[in-house]
Amino acid sequence: MLRYLVTVTKDLISAGILTGLLCAYIGMTQGKRGTRIFAWGAGMGIAAAAVMAYLKNATSKIDTGIWNLRIFTLAVFILLVYLIFYYIPVFHKNKYGGLVIRICASALAFLYLFHALPDDLAYPFTFSLNGEPVFSTAYIYRFLGWLFGVMLMITAFFAVERSARRMNVKTVGIILNIVMTVNAVRQISGIASVILTRRMIRQSNPLYHNLFVFARHTSNYGDWFIYISMLIALIMPVILWYQSFHVQEPYENPAQHRKIRAAWRDTRRWASLTVICFLLASLNLTVVNAYNNRPVELSPAEECEIRGDHVYVALSQLDDGHLHRFVYTTPNQIDVRFIIIKKPNASSYGVGLDACEICGETGYFERNGQIVCKLCDVVMNINTIGFKGGCNPIVIDYSVENGYIIIPTYTLIDNEKEFK
Repeated sequence: MLRYLVTVTKDLISAGILTGLLCAYIGMTQGKRGTRIFAWGAGMGIAAAAVMAYLKNATSKIDTGIWNLRIFTLAVFILLVYLIFYYIPVFHKNKYGGLVIRICASALAFLYLFHALPDDLAYPFTFSLNGEPVFSTAYIYRFLGWLFGVMLMITAFFAVERSARRMNVKTVGIILNIVMTVNAVRQISGIASVILTRRMIRQSNPLYHNLFVFARHTSNYGDWFIYISMLIALIMPVILWYQSFHVQEPYENPAQHRKIRAAWRDTRRWASLTVICFLLASLNLTVVNAYNNRPVELSPAEECEIRGDHVYVALSQLDDGHLHRFVYTTPNQIDVRFIIIKKPNASSYGVGLDACEICGETGYFERNGQIVCKLCDVVMNINTIGFKGGCNPIVIDYSVENGYIIIPTYTLIDNEKEFK
């Protein structure tokens, strides 16, 4: 649950802030025509993201890195055009200036949502990683984490948009431009990363080192772009709160006074909601993320017998139905871990390596009677342990004889590569 809450927050909060500011500013400066064009761009961005989500999960035709390169490059170019028409009078006072600004805002909204949404739209269809039913507790927890993250983004969009509409239009324009520029730096970092990882530039090129240093530093501090965007947007609720307690609007009668006070109370509510959204997003990215990624200590290995070329584990050790971990040291001095658990309501046992083909040797642990992958937090179906597929433990040969589970040492030696 917490993993998806953090991931969705990280993916979408910037898009919520950017589209909220864009929607408000275009509506304030371009009227209904601007709002309609913006709505078309945002709607098409959501639709395109849904198609991309399907193609990513149903086909192998989508190269995410190349698509990110296209999206980021186009977004940076459109932002430059937008800023030129915004700041240079000869352009924005031209009769076509307003149209260009509206189209740019719509295109940017499309690109922001098209990039941010695909993975998050696909998550509900990938929660059941181990054949779990849709109404299982694990699935519902993951879905709730995803849903809270999406709702936070939507709420942030409306809070930012409504707060911005109560601000001076010039101030909103400045805040919007700064936030979009911060996001553009992040996108340029993404462009550099794709160029480097796809070897589109040779190491002998003088630009290679500069691109590498830039991409390394910006990727290491990627979350700071989100914090900076929230901090800049936070200027709006601070100004609105200050103005709400220093109202100097004239009124002719008590009824007009009550109307003015009601309007400012509504403004304070939207300003407060903006602050709450940013606070929750910050907590998700810091406290919740740290808690979710806290280290999990694997239980210590238990004793087992080695007789010749076989490892013997007494069934009496396994009657409690809990996870039991064992270690066999190979001739190459590699500790190969394996786990055994008695399956519920059965006389059979789940036996496998303490590693899987997807997550490697990170291992499994027991939480509230469930077996969980340490790396991806996927809950195992205990009845499927011992079968191939998903995040299940790697299958090994064994037999049950005379009160023992007997595992040939060769099957453990053959899998020592999993623990190097």
